[in-house]
Amino acid sequence: MSAPKKYHGITPPLITPLLSRDTLDVAGLERLIEHQISGGVAGLFILGTTGEGPSHSYRLRRELIERTCHFAQGRVPTLVGITDTSFVESVNLARYSAEVGADSVVLAPPYYLPPGQSELIDYINHLVPELPIPLFLYNMPGLTKVSFEPETVLRAMEHPSIIGLKDSSGNMIYVHRMIELLRQRADWTLLVGQEELLADSVLAGSHGGVNGGANVFPRLYVNLYEAANRGDLTLTRELHAKVMQVSGKLYRLGDHASSYIKGIKTALSLLDICDDGMAEPFQRFESKERAKVQAVLTELQPIIG
Repeated sequence: MSAPKKYHGITPPLITPLLSRDTLDVAGLERLIEHQISGGVAGLFILGTTGEGPSHSYRLRRELIERTCHFAQGRVPTLVGITDTSFVESVNLARYSAEVGADSVVLAPPYYLPPGQSELIDYINHLVPELPIPLFLYNMPGLTKVSFEPETVLRAMEHPSIIGLKDSSGNMIYVHRMIELLRQRADWTLLVGQEELLADSVLAGSHGGVNGGANVFPRLYVNLYEAANRGDLTLTRELHAKVMQVSGKLYRLGDHASSYIKGIKTALSLLDICDDGMAEPFQRFESKERAKVQAVLTELQPIIG
């Protein structure tokens, strides 16, 4: 296994551009990746929540992994979500990811029958020896129904090939607990998913963000991370306010939780970057919501630059 790599900065959770329920928008994916890299991101995370990972066929997941690694060409690390209710399928996806050039894999707890913490520790202990590349844990209790508790994370740190954690709990107390654990591993990386907490978490000691809005405005999130990382509080407050406008205006234009992903995908479609098809059971925004997204972009682009 290659030496663990520490990830600092913004690693956007890429949306999965779709032309239909099982057809990848290949040209759109390439444009999206170039949009991210030209925006200064530190990595690419595919098949996460924003990428609708669990909703895709295994065939499409493999195509997405292969094409993302091909388009990225090693310019930034590629992280692949392998979360699944099937242990074997998680391992299979990790092995394929390694074969085509991915740098790391990312794993949330199995999300159908919630495991206890002792069961999670056993799961990790059994999984890690099967993985050919390093692993990030992904704390997403809102969707998986169970959290990686601090003691479980501490036990996971005993595995050198587990190199960090992405937290999407939205719980700043949990983030501080994770920051305390950084003393245990100098090479451990802590990334935070909720962009509303990006500034606070970096100022407190985290290493960056995995923020959905960076799909649309990568440079904004990179600039915010860099300002917070160097302790420029004035600029951090200014850029944080802009990020709050993105999340406040773009993510709540529909009636359901899927509106977050639909808002991002529609914005990218309106910017002529990629198609806005959704994985079933969800459908893309219709004309009424698309008009609202266009109005948000018209409002935000002069502010964000």
